[in-house]
Amino acid sequence: MGKRAEALELAVLGLLHDAPMHGYELRKRVNSLLGWGRAFSYGTLYPTLKEMVRRGHLTEDEAVDEATMSRASRRGRIVYKLTPDGKERFAELLNEAGPSSWDDEQFGVHFAFFSRADAETRMRILLGRRSRLQERLEQFRSALSRTRERLDAYTLELQRHGLESVEREVRWLDGLISAEQRTNGPQDDHPRGSRPRLGSSGSTPADPSE
Repeated sequence: MGKRAEALELAVLGLLHDAPMHGYELRKRVNSLLGWGRAFSYGTLYPTLKEMVRRGHLTEDEAVDEATMSRASRRGRIVYKLTPDGKERFAELLNEAGPSSWDDEQFGVHFAFFSRADAETRMRILLGRRSRLQERLEQFRSALSRTRERLDAYTLELQRHGLESVEREVRWLDGLISAEQRTNGPQDDHPRGSRPRLGSSGSTPADPSE
C-alpha cells in the first residue's frame, strides 16, 4: 500500500472510531483533515471504503436521511461503521512510528490523532519529523549556495519561501517536543534509524543567506 493510500486509510479509521458516518460527510471530514493540497475525490475515497469493507475493517448499512430527502426522492444512503477488526487496524496504524509516519503524506494524519497515541509514539514521530525536515533544510541550503548566482529574483524568492516554511515547521516541532518532554520526561533526541542533524539541540535554524 502506498503512503497516500495508507494516510487515507488512517484518516478514515480515525474519523469513524467514535461514530458511524455517511460517505458524503466522511469525504468532507477527510478532506478537511488532510488539507486542501491533498483533497480526495469520490473516485479515490469510495474504492478505498469498498476495500476496507472487503477486508472486514468497516461495515456498510443503508440509512434514510429523513431531513433532506422528500418522500418521492427518498433513497438509502450508505453509513460506514468501524468493526472490531477496524479498531485493531486503527491502533496498529496509529502506533506506527517509523520513517513513513514522518513523511509529508502521513505526518499530519498521525498528528491529528495524537491524543489517542501513547507518549513514546508521539515523541518518536515528532523527533523523526524534525530530523526529516532538517535533512531537507541541509539540501535546500546546499542547492541554494551552488545555484544562487544563476537564479533570477523570483526564483530566488521562491527558494527563500521554501526555506522559511521548513524553518517555521522545525521551530513549531521544537516547541511540541519541549512540551512533550516537560509532560512525560526526556526522551532519546534521535529516532531509531536516524543520525544527528543540524539543529537537533532545538536551536533555531540559521538564516539561509548566511
